[in-house]
Amino acid sequence: MKISLLLTGKTDDANIQKAIAEYEKRLKFYVPFETIVIPALKNIGALSHAQIKEKEGIAISQHMEKADAAVLLDERGREFTSTEFAEFVQSKMNAGTRHLMFVVGGAFGFSESVYKKAHAKIALSKMTFPHQMVRLVFAEQLYRAMTILKNEKYHHD
Repeated sequence: MKISLLLTGKTDDANIQKAIAEYEKRLKFYVPFETIVIPALKNIGALSHAQIKEKEGIAISQHMEKADAAVLLDERGREFTSTEFAEFVQSKMNAGTRHLMFVVGGAFGFSESVYKKAHAKIALSKMTFPHQMVRLVFAEQLYRAMTILKNEKYHHD
């Protein structure tokens, strides 16, 4: 199974970029993994939050169509422990999912069209994090899930 992380806008912080790159490198040992970055919208000063979500939603939807299952990282999604998240990923593997895509939206969230196309929503926490931190936390949790599934010592119960 291939896993993708779809992001809106680039990560500006060099320290976060470096940490994400380390987890991406580690993940490739377990599963084909890629990060897809949709460029941030230009000239959005005159646009409403709803208009921004719609424009981002068009680009996000085009990528989501390439996946067998698309999972939104959304504050209203289901919360997991690390072990439960590993079981969620395993269930997708067992179901024969060829391409599992996790999606991080823009600053204003997802458009309704993106919500309708999604197969699931998960939340990393009830707390709010900057989008760049979400990328790092998710990459680490996905790596942790892979080590749990392989019964490696990275995770401690």
